[in-house]
Amino acid sequence: MKCEICQSVITEGDEKTHLGRILCEDCYMEARSPVKTCDPWAVHSAKTFENGGAVALTPVQSEILAVLKRTGGLEPAGLLGQLNTAISMSQLEREFAALRHMEKVRAEKRGERVFWRLW
Repeated sequence: MKCEICQSVITEGDEKTHLGRILCEDCYMEARSPVKTCDPWAVHSAKTFENGGAVALTPVQSEILAVLKRTGGLEPAGLLGQLNTAISMSQLEREFAALRHMEKVRAEKRGERVFWRLW
C-alpha cells in the first residue's frame, strides 16, 4: 500500500485515513496539523519560554538564521537551496513558523514576491 500524497510504501496496519485518503503517518500529521505562522498564542508562548531561558534553536533553525543574515532575505525556494541540510519545503515551512513565533524571522513582500528575512 502507498501513501496517496508522498507515494511512500506503508506497512499494513500503519496506514492512516484522512478525508477518504490513505496516508502515511508523516503526511497524516501534516494534514491534521497545518503550519500556522501567524498564531498570537504561539508567539506569546515562545516569547515567555525565551524570557525564561528555556528556548534552544535546532541546528536547522540556526542555519536558517545564518543564511538569512548573510543574504538579507530570500524567497522560500531560494532559502531551501542555500541550506546545507536536506529538508523538504514543508519541513522548512514548519521551521520558519517556529522561528516566526519566536520573532526571529518574518516574511515581507518585495513587489509581487514574498521574501523571508530576519526580524
